[in-house]
Amino acid sequence: MSLSNAQKRYLRGLTHGINPVVMVGDKGLTENVLQEIDQALDRHELIKVRLRTDRDTRRAFSAEIERRFGAEPVHSIGQVACFYRRNPRKPVIELPRGGQ
Repeated sequence: MSLSNAQKRYLRGLTHGINPVVMVGDKGLTENVLQEIDQALDRHELIKVRLRTDRDTRRAFSAEIERRFGAEPVHSIGQVACFYRRNPRKPVIELPRGGQ
């Protein structure tokens, strides 16, 4: 699933009101951290992840989260990245139509 610019803009607006639910520290993307990210995406669909590392490693971690969980990147600023993955069983967020 690829998000349109309008959908990303809508989701970016929603991220202002949420706090990071997972923090990736010195140990990186451990199995426990990956499990927490997966569960958070199932529950909330839209999550913030704090990536406490250098820029190149943050990019690699973000790419791994996108690849592993099929999450769409919404945006990233500094050490915080936001991801969206629709829950097929119980959708939480109603996205605007793609072309709007």
